[in-house]
Formats: sequence, C-alpha cells, structure tokens
Amino acid sequence: MPVTIGALRESVQGETRVSVVPEVTEKFVQTGARMLLERGAGARANFPDALYKKADWADSPEAVLAASDVLLTVQPLSVGQIQQLKSGAVVVGFMQPHARKAEVKALRDRRITSFAVELIPRISRAQSMDALSSQAAIAGYKAVLIAASHLQKFFPMLTTAAGTIRPSQVLVIGAGVAGLQAIATARRLGAVVEAYDVRSATREQVKSLGAKFVDTGVSAEGTGGYARELTAEEKAKQQEVLDSRIAAADAVVTTASVPGRPAPKIISRAAVERMRPGSVVVDIAAEQGGNCELTRAGEVVDHNGVSIVGPVNLPAQLAYNASEMYARNLLNFLKPALDKGGLAIDWNDEVFAQSCLTHDGVVKHEPTAKTLDG
Repeated sequence: MPVTIGALRESVQGETRVSVVPEVTEKFVQTGARMLLERGAGARANFPDALYKKADWADSPEAVLAASDVLLTVQPLSVGQIQQLKSGAVVVGFMQPHARKAEVKALRDRRITSFAVELIPRISRAQSMDALSSQAAIAGYKAVLIAASHLQKFFPMLTTAAGTIRPSQVLVIGAGVAGLQAIATARRLGAVVEAYDVRSATREQVKSLGAKFVDTGVSAEGTGGYARELTAEEKAKQQEVLDSRIAAADAVVTTASVPGRPAPKIISRAAVERMRPGSVVVDIAAEQGGNCELTRAGEVVDHNGVSIVGPVNLPAQLAYNASEMYARNLLNFLKPALDKGGLAIDWNDEVFAQSCLTHDGVVKHEPTAKTLDG
C-alpha cells in the first residue's frame, strides 16, 4: 500500500495558507505516494479543488486525520485533532513547541512522529527546506508595504512642478531574512534606508542592498544563524544609538526575534515619543510580544500621532506565494524519506534527527522535553 499524505483546510482563524499546492501534489504522487486532501483545502490561497488533478478528496477533516500516514500542516494541530490521528502517524509542520505544551504531550502520548519545521537545522543542504526563511521573506516584504500605506508621505523622491518631495527615511531593525527583504523592498520603493543588526556580520549584506548600516558598537554573534540575547549593558548602549536613528526615521520596521523566547524590547515608549507625528512603526515580532514597548498584536496603536502597527501572520496575507514556497519546503524535506511509495526515515540524517519533536512516545527535542519535565 502506498503511503497516504494528507492535508487539511487550515482551521486557525485568519490562516489562509495551505500546506500543499497543485504542483507539489503532483510531485508527491510521482514518488508513488497517495495524496488525500480535505475539500476546499487550498481555496483561501486561490488554489481551487479543480487544480489538484492528482489528489483524492475527503469531505471532512476527520476523514483526512484518520487516513493519513503523513499529515502536512501549516499551523499546529489542536489536541482534539491529534487524538484523531492514527497511532504512529507522521506530522510535519509548524509546531510552536515552546508555547504548545498540551499539544506536545498529546503527540507524545499518541506516539505520533512529529517534525517541527522551525527546528530544521540551518545548514547549506537544508536551505531548500527552510520554512522559517521562506515565510520571513514574505513578512519582510509585506511589512514595508504596510508601512508605506500608513505613512502620509511618499517613499521615493519626487520632482514636481510644485517642488521637490524628499524621500522617506526608513530604519529596519534586524537584518535576518525578513529584515533583508524589508530593506530591499523599501529601497525598491525609493526610500533612503538604514538598517541595524546586533550581528556585525550582516553589515556587508545590508550595504549590498544599498542601505546604510547603523553601528552601535554592540555585537551579538550567536549560533545557528541567530543572534544571542543581549546583556543589560549591551542593550543600554545599543538603545542610546538606536534612539537617535529611530527619532530621525519616518518609518521603522522591526524584525528582531530569538527563537522560543519573547521578542527583545528594542523601541521604548520614550523612543516613540521622540519620533515625529505621522511616523510609523511596523513590528513584525508582534506575535512574540513585540520589539516595541507599545506594540499590541493585531492592533494599530496611536501614540502622540505615531502609529505602531502589530501585524500577525503576515505570510497569510500573501497566501498564494506563501503556500507555494511552504509546500516546496515540505516537499524538499520529506522527499528523501519517500521510496517507491513507502516511507523510510533515515534517523542518521541530521535534518530529520534535529527537527524531530516527538517519536515513539518520547519528546526528542531536548529543550522542549526539559520544559515539559519542569
């Protein structure tokens, strides 16, 4: 019997992405697998059922959950959905293990093998599987469009019969994938861009995109491509320099985050109060608590005429391309384990070993296991 790979219509409010698109469905079928989708799975991402030529269909999510040997998801499954999976099934998707203790316990107790895409190691071979990066690129792009729509100024310089309009000043905080995409997008729109990251290694990347790197004298090189958390003294020194650049900016886009922890607070209330009325802060880290002290996830806060935007799930706002990229990430992750219609996971492969959250009744991700034990 070929392995059955299932996909659901995502049930989390506001989630419009889908874990498999028609192109990827066909590629899975070419490996010998059977694809089983809930009807309407891709509709909100503008992939109607008619485009999935190679898929079988189920009329309910329960039918997909019960029949899937491998389930591909975007958002983490609920405890109720996990209980409906067959024992020993495999789930691949975002798991948010640091915030989903009940769900992790349910995966463990049901003996589900789960792979968290956010745990995929950041090595060269796994770049095509890096869902964090693919979705962050979308978030960085969209954040700048949000800033432009809230700002009551042109981004580019304009020369008109009524005089010359100066370009907007944009500051991007954090030069990871989201930040670099934000820099590139703001530059394409004609803004003058500055950027800052605690990792000094990003200086050349920032400059290559035509932005000026803000040097605060603080470096926080971390492991695995992430920044480490700053000490109190480092934060104070960084804040002193950044506050002056924040005050000069028309729009600030913040992208700084530490995986599994609350987002670092970089923009204080006092810094916002130094900004000119009409300025905008777009805080990509809103769902992790925000980089700005005044950020509220899912809201736009007006503080003395400055708008602080706390968007949530930005990739879902570009669901078509976000789904395409995410589905390809999952295909590239799972394909090495698919052999002539069967599933054979190589546990000696560091990609599978390091991204595994639960397997055979055990929480394999050590930080999550310690959190549950604690």
